[in-house]
Amino acid sequence: MIDRPAALALMESKIANKNLRKHILAVEAVVGKLAENFGEDTNLWRLTGLLHDLDYDVTAKNPAKHTYITEEWLAPYNLPSEMIYAIHCHPGYAECHSRLDWALYATDPATGFMVACALMHPSKKLTNIDIDFMMRRFKEKRFAAGASRENIAACSNLGLELGDFLLLVRSGMLTISDILEL
Repeated sequence: MIDRPAALALMESKIANKNLRKHILAVEAVVGKLAENFGEDTNLWRLTGLLHDLDYDVTAKNPAKHTYITEEWLAPYNLPSEMIYAIHCHPGYAECHSRLDWALYATDPATGFMVACALMHPSKKLTNIDIDFMMRRFKEKRFAAGASRENIAACSNLGLELGDFLLLVRSGMLTISDILEL
């Protein structure tokens, strides 16, 4: 199993864009928070989040290959199959079955939605975003239009109401708000 310092170094060697790195770190933090919430393997979930978009820079113009190159790059590390499977699930290339699959699937767009919420707020800070603000913005289809509401709402497959999920997303992201500059 790869450890976090090695996974972080690998991610940083493959991902050049600062904002994409922030997205990846946000997903890592949030799925870690979800793992804590459910009593799951926090290390496994966080590593899955940290590695989920590893090939994005090389597959952005060929999305059909997204996650498959990641799988190739990760093969030497002999990672658990559930990690690789969840990575394939997050863009919808495999059907979600486990909590980890659903967590990554719902979290990936939710972090972008949360960043948009923070940037829309006068303070530009996650800490000032309350649930009413999030829920109002969630209903606005044009707000953070790239953040799939359907994928985010799939948090129901984790047994979470949308509001509770969004609060967990914010809570996870707050743990790295200095890195996210939010």
